[in-house]
Amino acid sequence: MTQLSLGASPSRQDVLARRIRLLVLATITYNVIEAVVAITAGTLASSTALVGFGLDSVIEVSSAAAVAWQFSATDHAVREAREKATLRLIAVSFFALAAYVTFDSILSMAGSGAADHSAVGIVLAALSLVIMPILSAAQRRAGHALGSASAVADSKQTQLCTYLSGALLIGLLANALFGWTWADPAAALVIAAVAVKEGRDAWRGDACCSPVPTVEPQRPQTGACSCGTGCGCG
Repeated sequence: MTQLSLGASPSRQDVLARRIRLLVLATITYNVIEAVVAITAGTLASSTALVGFGLDSVIEVSSAAAVAWQFSATDHAVREAREKATLRLIAVSFFALAAYVTFDSILSMAGSGAADHSAVGIVLAALSLVIMPILSAAQRRAGHALGSASAVADSKQTQLCTYLSGALLIGLLANALFGWTWADPAAALVIAAVAVKEGRDAWRGDACCSPVPTVEPQRPQTGACSCGTGCGCG
């Protein structure tokens, strides 16, 4: 169990929790729209990359929904008690994403079918490349300030969507301009490896660094994380 912000007052914690709820809601809303557009456009263009991108959005919704469930509680103790379960759900979503992206990439490299050009897919990928980093950075800052590993882990899920958006955009443009059908699945395999690492970190609770407290903190419990323990602050 992570230690929630030791240096923040209860009112400050409420503000941060409310901010995280709003950011999670925005992430869920955008990903639902993204999934519908990507899967529809991918089906019309016979693009496994676009369909995979849409399914990734569905996985991201499940991750964000887990954080929404945790922060739906107004009581600080209840939110903290839900932290471990939320981290496990996020970790599973990372692993599921890595498995699907790997499978989809192998099929694409094996020549499962040439995709048609998709202007809608290019626009969607470019739009996500702008929106997702903003949502990810805002949630990560709030998560670090509150000391919530689950909020930071979910922000990394959103950040991973940024990488997927970039890979998708490169792949669609390379296919449209040069006929390089291998570009997207090659980049996606690298992203799958990153997803496995992030999933492992989330499972162990290494996704967050709590803010430096004004008093000497107690030794964290196994699996908990605080600055200086080697977890990834980012």
